[in-house]
Amino acid sequence: MTEAFMPLMRDRLDPVPGLAERQRTEPVSKLEFPFGITAWLVTGYDDVKAVVGDTKNFSNDFSNVVATTAGQASAEQDPGGLGFSDPPHHTRLRKALTPEFTVRRLSRLVPRITEIVEQQLEVMQTNGSPVDLVETFAMPIPSLVICELLDVPYPDRADFQRLSGSRFDIFGGAGTGLEAISESLEYMKELVARQRKDPGEGLLGMLIREHGDEIDDRELAGLADGVLIGGHETTASMLALGVVLLLENPEVADRLRADDDAAGPTVEEMLRYLTVVQVAFPRFAKQDLELGGKQIKAGEMVLCSLSGANRDPRLGPHMQDFDPDRITPHLAFGYGVHFCLGASLARLEGRIALDEVMKRFPTWEVDWDNAVAGRTSTVRGWESLPVTT
Repeated sequence: MTEAFMPLMRDRLDPVPGLAERQRTEPVSKLEFPFGITAWLVTGYDDVKAVVGDTKNFSNDFSNVVATTAGQASAEQDPGGLGFSDPPHHTRLRKALTPEFTVRRLSRLVPRITEIVEQQLEVMQTNGSPVDLVETFAMPIPSLVICELLDVPYPDRADFQRLSGSRFDIFGGAGTGLEAISESLEYMKELVARQRKDPGEGLLGMLIREHGDEIDDRELAGLADGVLIGGHETTASMLALGVVLLLENPEVADRLRADDDAAGPTVEEMLRYLTVVQVAFPRFAKQDLELGGKQIKAGEMVLCSLSGANRDPRLGPHMQDFDPDRITPHLAFGYGVHFCLGASLARLEGRIALDEVMKRFPTWEVDWDNAVAGRTSTVRGWESLPVTT
């Protein structure tokens, strides 16, 4: 594996030591990817926060990906949505979406999320030991929640898992991230067309009723795709690795079982410690500038290591440890105008699912001998995590 992929590699739950070493010796450094792609890697908390929050000097627009990847990406593969767009286009779309992602609006989903979690726990109870934590718990829960949010047919949950799985490998060549975008957008366009004719009570129906004349079908498909991609693989990884983390820290799991109020701070520290979105969406310098003592030229790609930033020792002592009593700012959801819109939903799913699963299955153990690591991806996950009682 080329050194360029080091920021995406893990030793089980932890970034490989090379990331901390790079942060210590060269916090802004060059990476050379396949296909002649080069980028700057940023690993320190302050520098990462500065880059991801700066839309004046850095662009997220997908046209930069097309220019940088030298034929590996095309304009037709632009996923739309919020992640690969800049203000004012980004501002207009985010303003339309924001009301649906407030804590107050999302509270209406609590009964359904709880029902979905309990349903999957029943499946696991019925299946008995061993059970695959990824297949039976972590993947179905966010998939079904997204079905509720978008008001899509229940059977489509299997397609959701398949469509989102390879989307975070943007440098993998044919058959991976960029190639998967077109198929997902085609599905979303069909979903939008159905909702245009008969708007439902979900997110798309709301957008069509309230902003139907302002947002075209391609933009709606991009927004729906963003909800799927941003809310499925990431949350599934958080749930699977979150269970593993709790099993490896039984005193924290015991506190979670005993105290309903413990779920909030536990999940917050879990988000920092795991940082399942390892690298933020790529940024591109709009003009020549200096960053961390290095000269970045206009048009060059900048990759921000969120997992590195969230374990930066300058944030405090023992940042490599999991400590739910810690109150530390983190960048697991990004920062600034591109701060993850679904952060409140992810926290909600995490609090409900992890609290319930720890109460139901207190004696699980991970069968590491039969676990299957996931692909090298910006989202850290596992293909299979069997657990036994």
